Amino acid sequence: MSLHRVSSITSHEHVRNSSPARADMSFNPAGPTLMPPETKEETIGAFEVSKTKRVLQVSVAVTYCLFSAGVVFGYAALKPILIKEGAYRGFCYEEKGIVEGNRGESGTCYEQETRLNLMFTTAAVVTNVCALPVGALLDKYGPRISGIIGSMLLAIGALLMAFASQISFDAYIPGYIFLALGGAFIFISSFQLSNTFPQNSGLILALLTGAFDSSSAIFLFYRLIYSASGDTFAPKRFFLAYLVVPIFILVAQIFIMPGNSYKTVGEITTQAEIAEASSYLGDRGDDLPSRQQRYDRRGSVVDEMTSLLGEDPNKPQERKEKRKQRSGVWGAPHGRSAYEQIKTPWFILIALFTIIQMMRINYFLATVRAQYEYLLNNFRLAETVNHVFDVALPLGGVLSIPFIGLILDNTSTTFCLGLLVIIATLIGILGILPYLWAAYANIVLFVLYRPLYYTAVSDYAAKVFGFHTFGKVYGLIICLAGLLNFTQSALAAATHKLFHRNPVPINIVLLLLALLIGIALVWYVWRQSRTMHREQLEEEAEDAPDVVMPGAATEVGYI
Repeated sequence: MSLHRVSSITSHEHVRNSSPARADMSFNPAGPTLMPPETKEETIGAFEVSKTKRVLQVSVAVTYCLFSAGVVFGYAALKPILIKEGAYRGFCYEEKGIVEGNRGESGTCYEQETRLNLMFTTAAVVTNVCALPVGALLDKYGPRISGIIGSMLLAIGALLMAFASQISFDAYIPGYIFLALGGAFIFISSFQLSNTFPQNSGLILALLTGAFDSSSAIFLFYRLIYSASGDTFAPKRFFLAYLVVPIFILVAQIFIMPGNSYKTVGEITTQAEIAEASSYLGDRGDDLPSRQQRYDRRGSVVDEMTSLLGEDPNKPQERKEKRKQRSGVWGAPHGRSAYEQIKTPWFILIALFTIIQMMRINYFLATVRAQYEYLLNNFRLAETVNHVFDVALPLGGVLSIPFIGLILDNTSTTFCLGLLVIIATLIGILGILPYLWAAYANIVLFVLYRPLYYTAVSDYAAKVFGFHTFGKVYGLIICLAGLLNFTQSALAAATHKLFHRNPVPINIVLLLLALLIGIALVWYVWRQSRTMHREQLEEEAEDAPDVVMPGAATEVGYI
């Protein structure tokens, strides 16, 4: 879920002319073609809502995102509980052999491990793929309807997880899928709140993103409660208590949250210009008092908008120009259709890189404990590593937020991609070393790398492909990566059957693939950025006026 970076950039789009190319914020990854203009929701200006209510709305959204948005990514903490409670234990038969952990601790059989991992894999895929329908529905019906749907899906997921052990069919996988769907609806519908305070949109998005990353700690806290209760606080009790969250979201959507999305800075600016211009037109037939009242009212609206933006309207555009120059690749294939863009190496390379990296990330999330049981050859140490990972995952997402903004705003796209490749390579190397220090170093890098990676990819897509095709192009990248994450089942099967629970061969293959594709991507972007820079200098030289050196005319006159 990495649209937060793009929302931040889009919310500062600020065009002072009447060009129809103005970039309005849309949450529809499939683009406007799936939704006729007449069915699009009406937006509201932040100046039309009191400051107190806007603060309340942001606070409430951050709160419920903290408890719901990315809860499924805390799977590493939930999995040991499900194993202890006997989830999918029926698939383990004595003749198939139960894998025994070290020091007499019982492990899992292949069928049980596969089912448990499939539960997370499917939820991770759904989280990515559902961005398409969620974005379209949000654009059409607004954030309130989307939030209500999200709360219902979350409630269904909690009920299925609560009674999964008592239901005749497999309820764990659909229950986890509904939790993922509900989180996606709730999180994506909260993006538009960054426009409640345009001056602080980056801070608001950072809070929402931090809440998303921190929500993976919900299952960590549950695991701590479960252990403290002597393993008596069963999943049924927890998920029934968790129903408080969707109920809170439903009440908040009905009574507190906005029914329509807030206007972007570009939309507010355009509205202010129209109001300002209209104050000078159409008043000839009115008497002077009526004309003055209308003029004062329009002037008041313009003043409120200006106060909301809080800065010189030209400054956002100046900042945007600086970002373009700093990125080195801004607008590379702009002006082309989405179909033309996806045929270029710009798309193919970033799509391949995203597919491999997302596969590595989710494979590690689902199997971190099993991997270190083999690498460290010690069940207790692997359990400790798993516990450290459970704490570090949400914490790393929060701590990395300010650094991600600094990196993306102040370095070139080539540098960012190179940094991703370097860190990913280090993670891959550490992930195959059978040492405890390597395990902890791997976890630290992983939890910092994950949010940087997702944000950098969306940032790349926005800068390279542009906002007019961003939804289609970026949505396709994430959908492809999500769908191909189903190959995790094949990876798990190979790890258990072919390599006898040894994760090193799979990790080496993924490391080499990521390194080769990453080098190709960085090299291509670096070469293209140099070419674009050279062409820009040539254009500036051609457009520069001729300058006559002092005395040159006199010398020519003597000839």
